Amino acid sequence: MAAEAHAEGATGYIVHHLTPLRAGEGFWTLHLDTLFFSAFLGALFILFFKKAADDATSGVPGPVQNFVEMLVEFVDTQVKDSFHGQNKLIAPLALTIFCWVFLFNFMDLFPVDLLPSIGSVMGLPYLRVVPSTDLNATFAMSISVFCLIIFYSIKIKGFGFAKELLLHPFHHWLLIPFNILLNFVEYLAKPISLALRLFGNLYAGELIFILIALLPAYIQPVLSLPWAIFHILIITLQAFIFMVLTIVYLSMAHEDH
Repeated sequence: MAAEAHAEGATGYIVHHLTPLRAGEGFWTLHLDTLFFSAFLGALFILFFKKAADDATSGVPGPVQNFVEMLVEFVDTQVKDSFHGQNKLIAPLALTIFCWVFLFNFMDLFPVDLLPSIGSVMGLPYLRVVPSTDLNATFAMSISVFCLIIFYSIKIKGFGFAKELLLHPFHHWLLIPFNILLNFVEYLAKPISLALRLFGNLYAGELIFILIALLPAYIQPVLSLPWAIFHILIITLQAFIFMVLTIVYLSMAHEDH
């Protein structure tokens, strides 16, 4: 790692690791590495849980079944505590979000040069392996949640949703423009905060790993190991926060006052 850093220069080394593998131009630019790792980690999550379901037994459970049951029970408890409506989609959605975001974040624990070096051997000039350090991925998830919020707000509340937008928080027709503005800002803040919180924390964590890789080889283990251990807490916490806020926002969409 140190040899590569000296060859490129510190700035070039950092820029190289934070540059995605792109295809296309302008608005239609695709980040191929983000798409690949997102799809791969999603498929890994589905196959792992399917295998656990296929091998589930009413007898003595194995370690995989114990782990999956513990995870499902943990998510189910969060849904029961935070969601006050009736919707069979919420628990599976919360489980999917938690596991998928956690796997996104877990990629940050791989050595920063490992997968990019393998990609370089395969002829890839760039390879960014942590999907949650890409705003496209975090905004894609937050906008999907936002669409569900709007969908269920209309479905559950009907005309009451329009009344809520027009007459909340000030219940007077003269203040309707202010209500619309305030509600617009409130609703817009939800997907933006979801996306930027996840992106900011993981981008900062990845950048710290890259900066550690620029240090002499004998110093790197002293810093990288404690940071990796602390980072396990961060990646789990960020997945948990994204899941809980999704549950809370959808619970608010189901509340018809």
